[in-house]
Amino acid sequence: MSVPQIFESEYRFCLILWEHEPVNSTRLVHLCQEQLGWSKATTYTVIRRLSQRGVVKNENAVVTSLVTKEQVQQSQIDQLVDKTFEGSLPAFVAAFARGRRLSEKEVRQLQQLIDDSEKEN
Repeated sequence: MSVPQIFESEYRFCLILWEHEPVNSTRLVHLCQEQLGWSKATTYTVIRRLSQRGVVKNENAVVTSLVTKEQVQQSQIDQLVDKTFEGSLPAFVAAFARGRRLSEKEVRQLQQLIDDSEKEN
């Protein structure tokens, strides 16, 4: 399943939704007012737009997500790697690691990912 494009402000909205879903749309309006400073109209506009794109469902004033946080994150990372690093995962990891010092724990976690990937192939 292809995950629809979700923009930054929509992602912040989705973070709230994922934390509270299923959630009554009135309650979601209040949460967005508190956490994002959005008006009622803005929240309902985002719900409508995300509903049209198949990201959320608003049924009987109850809003639920149709995609998971993990699916959205994976889609965004895939787009970033494709667009910025010409599809090269090693180039992405190198650029990411270049700007910071990896802890021993992070190095072990990355090595475990590589080992697991080799086992799958």
